[in-house]
Amino acid sequence: MINETSLDTVCASLAYAMGIDAPQYSAPANKRLCGYIDERLGERRADRVFMYNPDAVAQWIYEKYPQLCMEAKKHSDIEVELCTVMPSVTPVCFGTMYTGAQPEIHGIRKYEKPVITLDSIFDALIRSGKRPAIVAETKSSMANIYLNRDMDYFIYDTIEEVNAKAAELIMSDEYDFIAVYNGNYDAKMHRYGPEGVEALAELRANIEAFSVFSVLIERFWKKHNTLVGFAMDHGCHEIDGNLGSHGLDMEEDLNIAHLYRVYPACE
Repeated sequence: MINETSLDTVCASLAYAMGIDAPQYSAPANKRLCGYIDERLGERRADRVFMYNPDAVAQWIYEKYPQLCMEAKKHSDIEVELCTVMPSVTPVCFGTMYTGAQPEIHGIRKYEKPVITLDSIFDALIRSGKRPAIVAETKSSMANIYLNRDMDYFIYDTIEEVNAKAAELIMSDEYDFIAVYNGNYDAKMHRYGPEGVEALAELRANIEAFSVFSVLIERFWKKHNTLVGFAMDHGCHEIDGNLGSHGLDMEEDLNIAHLYRVYPACE
């Protein structure tokens, strides 16, 4: 069964969490996620958001290997089931995640990486006087499709450098919104299949990275109301030759499950 709620509801939810206006073409916010934010913060809003974006972690993988995902669940309170957009490929999906718009509106409708000029969460943050940053690998979609904004980009050739910089940014506590992209599971999934040993090792690495970031946020962002998300773009499926792929209009590729937690500021 395909999940009913679209990925396009995430963007306005992030804006809601921070008490700012959503981007111009964003779909309405996710009611369940916003209800959780209200439950944790009441009338207050988050002054920090940290979005960890692992590529291609399908809901079915997350559910089939709970032992690998245990630490991510430990550092989250709510699981939000979503249906990503078509075609279910990385730039299209991240285009929707951070504009709140469907592909025909934000303009990326196949695997290509042009700069999106449509209003995005990053533009909304900048208008509100907040400091966003993207931390990603050099050739990745997230390193390219949101360029040309008055914000900071930390682009590196390796996952290790990306994650080290993300940890450094958390500890420096200078940014209001940080999006961190890791494409290691996706890369191994394509080569070895979604359930290949090599791919699952990278899934474990994603979980470990998220856990480290969560621990650092608990320590270094104590004075902030913070929303943290484990937010993938799309799923995946196995193809002939024990390889992996995605991009099709099918449950395995479309269904994803984001994890979120609010950390209220320590009084």
